Amino acid sequence: QVQLVESGGGLVQAGGSLRLSCAASGRTISTYTMAWFRQAPGKEREFVGAINWSGGSTDYADSLKGRFTISRDNAKNTVYLQMNSLKPEDTAVYYCAVRFGGGVGVRLRNEYKYWGQGTQVTVSS
Repeated sequence: QVQLVESGGGLVQAGGSLRLSCAASGRTISTYTMAWFRQAPGKEREFVGAINWSGGSTDYADSLKGRFTISRDNAKNTVYLQMNSLKPEDTAVYYCAVRFGGGVGVRLRNEYKYWGQGTQVTVSS
């Protein structure tokens, strides 16, 4: 069992930045792939990006490349999502998730076993 708790969300103006954190407990996530998803009101939950166990490989949704960066600190059992140049369309609840398989490139929600409760990000225009 893995418990994930996201934090760092909030209200920010367009063009601003936020860094989200996802703290894991229950077991170490140091050997697992971690991902971020987001869900805007009335829309499906969508893939944001993923990072492999070492942090050496990442994968991002094409529309977010260059603005969002995922990193991890295995010593702290924590994954981060740095979001820059935020736009109103980035408004969503952001979730982190863990996948017990290795590598990145897996973007399907049902491939991820444990999820956090999410943190709200609101970008005002």
